[in-house]
Amino acid sequence: MSRPGSGGGLLVLGDVVTDVVARHASALAHGTDTAARIRTLPGGAGANVACWAALCGCADVRLLARAGAESAEWHREALERAGVRALLAVDRDVPTATVIALVDAAAERTFLTDSGAAPRLAVEDFSPSMLDGVGRLHISGYLLFAATSRATALRALRTAVERGVPVSVDPASAGFLAELGPGRFLDFVGGAELLLPNQDEARLLTGLSEPEAAAAALSRRFPRVAVTAGARGAVLAAGGSVTCRVPALPVTEPVDSTGAGDAFTGGLLAALLAGADHATAAALGCRAAATAVTTVGGRPPPGSLPPPAPGPTREPRPEPPRPTRERRPPPAGTARAPWRPRTCPGAPDAGHPA
Repeated sequence: MSRPGSGGGLLVLGDVVTDVVARHASALAHGTDTAARIRTLPGGAGANVACWAALCGCADVRLLARAGAESAEWHREALERAGVRALLAVDRDVPTATVIALVDAAAERTFLTDSGAAPRLAVEDFSPSMLDGVGRLHISGYLLFAATSRATALRALRTAVERGVPVSVDPASAGFLAELGPGRFLDFVGGAELLLPNQDEARLLTGLSEPEAAAAALSRRFPRVAVTAGARGAVLAAGGSVTCRVPALPVTEPVDSTGAGDAFTGGLLAALLAGADHATAAALGCRAAATAVTTVGGRPPPGSLPPPAPGPTREPRPEPPRPTRERRPPPAGTARAPWRPRTCPGAPDAGHPA
């Protein structure tokens, strides 16, 4: 029997962003220069989730987002190289969203955000047919912080719920969430099956400081909740109670925490679509997040996910006894053919170089 939300593809409603990542080893020197290593990379919370889900095994990942004409093709190519079908609405008037990520020596980041074209994702950019063949819909909370993109996200959420497609929502930003208001946000996303806040967002939504208490409280409004807590891993809750604590994987040399939460979400959703239970899916999410903090930017480098932890060992089954056959000598006067090694079809003859 399949689990709810397993099978089918993943549709992400979110954003594409041009990330300018500045890594500085010393404190910022106000009013003068600070040495930094700076890279420009494709990013965006929704796009990052889609790319991590594709890396973690989801074969059909789609992203609906809005990008400026000046870089839409660059973003489209990056998404398609990552295995994501890019459903990009191109904005001729406003450039693609840009984020400057200031990453300190501890790999913690601070964002300067120009939302650009992202919140202009319009209702007409979404079509219910985008949900055809989809097993889950994921909505980046960034879309809920502006009226135009909020209308689009809520229409997609309602359409998915009417079709019986489970919906997950990531609150995305504690800063923007505080401006919108926690109560309004919770009202907007009613009907979602899975809420994915980090511990700061969970604290804002509930007023409770501990991730476990906040997760339990939120699970009285949503069927399932996963609160990420950085190095403490993730807390899962359902029906008003904590159901599982999933430890984070140790990372000896973190580089950049940008996108770690997106990696967790992408890994978790890919596993749920593959039929995993919530705890197993969260464990894959934690593996993806641990990988994310070892690379610059929010996207996974190809082939970057570490191998899974070894599963339980099983004793080998004994081979059943084979029936013995009596060997008969060849008839008198018959020469035995010389022995030659057998080869696989299409392989070069054994004993000869290819």
